[in-house]
Parts: sequence; structure tokens; C-alpha cells
Amino acid sequence: MAIFLNSLRRSSPSAAVRRLLLRPYNGEEVTQAREFTTCEGSRPSLIHKRSLDILHDPWFNKGTAFSMTERDRLDLRGLLPPNVVSPQQQIDRFMVDLKRFEVNARDGMSDTIALAKWRVLNRLHDRNEVMYYKILIDNIEEYAPIVYTPTVGLVCQKYSGLFRRPRGMYFSAADRGEMMSMVYNWPADQVDMIVVTDGSRILGLGDLGVQGIGIAIGKLDLYVSAAGINPQRVLPVMIDVGTNNENLLKDPLYLGLDQHRLEGEEYLSVIDEFMEAVFTRWPNVIVQFEDFQSKWAFPLLQRYRNTYRMFNDDVQGTAGVAIAGLLGAVRAQGQPMLDFPKQKIVVAGAGSAGIGVVDAASKTMARMLGNTESAFQSARSQFWIVDASGLITESRANIDPAVVPFSRKQKDVGHLGLSEGSSLVEVVKKVKPDVLLGLSAVGGLFSKEVLEALRDSTTCSRPAIFAMSNPTKNAECTPEEAFSIVGENVIFASGSPFHDVNLGDGKIGHSNQGNNMYLFPGIGLGTLLSGARVISDGMLQAAAECLAAYMKDEEVHEGVIYPPISRIRDITKEVAAAVVREAVKEDLAEGYRDMDPRELQRLNEEEIIEYVQNNMWSPVYPTLVYKQD
Repeated sequence: MAIFLNSLRRSSPSAAVRRLLLRPYNGEEVTQAREFTTCEGSRPSLIHKRSLDILHDPWFNKGTAFSMTERDRLDLRGLLPPNVVSPQQQIDRFMVDLKRFEVNARDGMSDTIALAKWRVLNRLHDRNEVMYYKILIDNIEEYAPIVYTPTVGLVCQKYSGLFRRPRGMYFSAADRGEMMSMVYNWPADQVDMIVVTDGSRILGLGDLGVQGIGIAIGKLDLYVSAAGINPQRVLPVMIDVGTNNENLLKDPLYLGLDQHRLEGEEYLSVIDEFMEAVFTRWPNVIVQFEDFQSKWAFPLLQRYRNTYRMFNDDVQGTAGVAIAGLLGAVRAQGQPMLDFPKQKIVVAGAGSAGIGVVDAASKTMARMLGNTESAFQSARSQFWIVDASGLITESRANIDPAVVPFSRKQKDVGHLGLSEGSSLVEVVKKVKPDVLLGLSAVGGLFSKEVLEALRDSTTCSRPAIFAMSNPTKNAECTPEEAFSIVGENVIFASGSPFHDVNLGDGKIGHSNQGNNMYLFPGIGLGTLLSGARVISDGMLQAAAECLAAYMKDEEVHEGVIYPPISRIRDITKEVAAAVVREAVKEDLAEGYRDMDPRELQRLNEEEIIEYVQNNMWSPVYPTLVYKQD
């Protein structure tokens, strides 16, 4: 029987085979097979607590949804109102209160309302995680902007005043030499995903110190809701090395270290110790670096990416989403994606996100051109980078090493009448770009003058504007400005959400949100399920190309280059499957749980998607079984 079952598992993990494997049988092999085929989160949970300890634990608390059998088994009888309600009734009651609040507050300031919504949702998160994620998943389009950008930026700015209950872990410069033991203070024996920040560059808001923990929490909310990572196996982390924000240092309510930031080798030693500690306790964890300032983002990525399972979302995730949008813009122009290397792109912003996008996009172009040295030179020549000091050329003093390959040679700019430091308006007028890409964190940078220059100079039938900076106030322009000045054929995308624009005569100007949440959950999930040792450029490229191809031709021709957030679970599933396939192709996959590498190699595309789906956690109350220590 064991040989027969194992043979079936190797040949085809289809639905029919899974039904056979799940039939009752007293053999050990069937028990092992169930672990692979059982959906994530559907097994009973063994717990070592009872009574009020359960009600105070958001991982296991069901509130009034505990059945009478569970109340008796877990010593809960008498600690809850007697009426047992369904999970949907709980959600309905919560939503009534939340909507009533929204109606009462609708005439107030939008920031205040958004922050108040965050408070309400956060209190639910503190007491009942399953219900919290159920509401978030079912209403992701409405509440993603509350738990993530743009509201999370406001939360981080005010986090010291909002702090009520610790969530995640804090490692600081004061903990040097102690981190290896500190990681064992976290109660979970298995952690699949860590999002870590040092708070030095939160969104476009600058150095927020220890308050940056809010961005790590918000990102992991999306890993759970979009990718189905089990919430009991995620960990937000703040590495506090001080802050250079003088306002925070003077604030008596500030919760972080009261000192300026560590620099140089002192800084690196803290990050090194943290990485060694978390990977010692959880060797298979994936670490996403988030909102590190530019001077550290690239060096840390290069320092760790070939040793640990890690990636930097600001550099690599932003790049992938931008590439998907750029490829979508090519499709919207009626051209095949292979014409991408012909696009002339002016980039505003030379920070970690901007250079990360340019580097990845140029590699995509070069790959399409054959990956030769001349292909890379040709690809790099398509980009014109402008920062706060103007056009970047090879004559720029103290140029960032990451920017050097994309600095323009004097002969390239001289014949156009440009020079080192030429303004954005001048560059747009002379280069005549197909794409204007903003990653500057400077709100309104694409002024009326800049947009008119694009309109009057470009030869592209459907020029594209990507105002990608977050939060909303830092967007380089609004969709209303883009459509009213450049014209109704423009392709518009932004990092934070905007409403579509009514162009009149039944026409709609689509405001695409090029948000990183389209990619980073799928990259994390795909890496987890493939068991890849590292996260390769090929895996990131596969994720971006999957997102680019997700939209149907008729949608793209209407100017829709990113899908609606409401489809995020399906998008993430497809992206994760693409990452798994690429990991297998590159021989990086080492398998996950009962899925060993050889078995993973045998799965076809449909079976990989099914494998991903079956390992996505869903917010369903598990059966709780008490087990004495």
C-alpha cells in the first residue's frame, strides 16, 4: 500500500489522487501525505493554555464564536455571553460599528478619519487575528490603504503616541552581544517571514526612528491577507540604531534610543548580528528589508543576498512593479513587450528606489536584446536620470557608485543642448521621452511646465506617467493634472491610490496604482514554497513578467495596466507560482515540507498553482485542543 501511495504522489498530485490519499487508512504513509494535501490553516491547533489566557491571546481567541463544546473543553463556560454566534455574525456586528463611525466622522479631516479607522482595526487585531484578517481579505480594496500606504505613513509619524501593545520585536544598538539569545524570546518556533526596517527612510517621510515599526507591521498584514502566510509565523522587526531626526530626539514621548544613528562598521555590526541571530533560530526564514536609507539599501542587499534568503522591497519590489507597468505601457501603445528596449525613459529620483528600478529595467531590456555587452550599453542609453541637482552626467562630483553606469556621457548630452545639472523641464523638452518615471518623493515635481513639455515634445501616441512616490502627498502629480494637461491618451500610474478621472463623453482616465503589494507577497510566498536558497534576479524577473502579462489585451488598450486590488489573492497566487517555476528552472528549489525538490520538478503549471493555493492560509477559526505541557 505504501509503495502504491508514494507512486501516486510522485506521478500526479491531482485532486483525484488527493482524495485517495485522504481516505482512512491505518498506515503512517497516509498521515504524512495528508500534511502535503491539507490546506494551510485547516488543522486543529494544540494549545497549552485555557480560560482567560485564551481570550487574551489574539492568535486563538474566537470571542463569542467559541462553541459550547470548546467552552467546556477549554474552561471558558461563564467567561463569555451564553449565546454562540457565527463568525459571519461577529463580522457583521463589527462592520456595523465601523460603518456607523465612518458616517459620524465623514465631515472631518480625511487624515483624521483614516487614522481613526486604523485605530479601530488595530484594536480588533489586538484581540482576534482571524476575524481581523477575514475582514481585511474580504474588504482589501477598502482597507489596504488603511493598514498600508498611505495611512501607514501617518501611523508611523504618530506611533509613539499610538503605542498601546507591543507587536513584533525590537533590536537596538544597546543589545549588541545579546541578539542570539533575544530571538528565543519570540514565542513562535517557526517563523516564515520577517519584515525588518531601521526606520531611516519611511516611505517619503524621512527618518522616523523606532516609529518605523509601523511599516513592518503593515507589510506583514499584506503578506497574510494577500499571500496567505500564516499570521502566527510572521515577525515585524525594528532595528533601532538611533535617529538623526532632531524633533524625535527632543520629544519626551519618543520610544526609541535617545541618540544619533550609528554609522560605518558600528552600524554594520548591528545588522550582521541580527541576521546571524534570526537565521540561526529560523534557518528557513525569509527576511524582507524595508525602508532603509539609500546609502545602506544597496550595500546591505549586496552583502546578504547571496548568503541569506532576503530581498529589499524598495529596490527590488519597486523595480518589479515598475517594470510590469512599463511593459504594460508598451502593450497599451499597441506594441509587443519585446519593443520595450525602444522606450526613452526620463527618471526623476536617484535614491534606492529610483536606481533599483533603472537597474532592473535596463537588465530587462538587455535580456530582450540578447544579454550581450552591447545590449547592456544600448539598454542603459535609454535612461536619463534627474535628481535634486539636475541631470546626472559623468562630470558629477561624488556620484553614488550605483548611479555611475547610468550617468550620461558629455557627448550624449551636448548635441541635445543639455549639460550636467540641466533641469527636469529641459531634459523632457530635449529627450522627448515615451515615459516620465517619478521616484523622487517630491510631491508636485511634475509641474504644469514639466507636463506641458512632455505633451509638446513626445512623439509617442500614448506617453506614460508614473508618479510612484508614497505617500499620496509625495506623488509627483495627480491623475487629474496628467489627463488635463498631457491629454486623454496618457497612461497614468501612481504608488498610492487615486480615483479614476471622468474625461467627459463617457470616457474614463484610469488611475493605475503601481503598488508594491502586487509583487512582494508573491515573491515571499513563492520563495517559501520553492525552498529556494536565495532570491535570484531571475525569480524577481519572473514575478514582474507574470504581473505584466496578468492583464487582458482589452483592459490594457483601455489604459488599465495594473489589476484592481480586489484581485490581490489571485494575483499573488499567480506570481508565487511563477517564482516557484523559476526557482525550479534555476535549480535553486529545495522543496517545502513534504514537497521535495524532485517532486516539485515534476509538477506542471496547473499543479504548481494548485500547490500554491493549497498552502495559502485562510482566516477560518481552527478547532482548539488543549494539550498539557
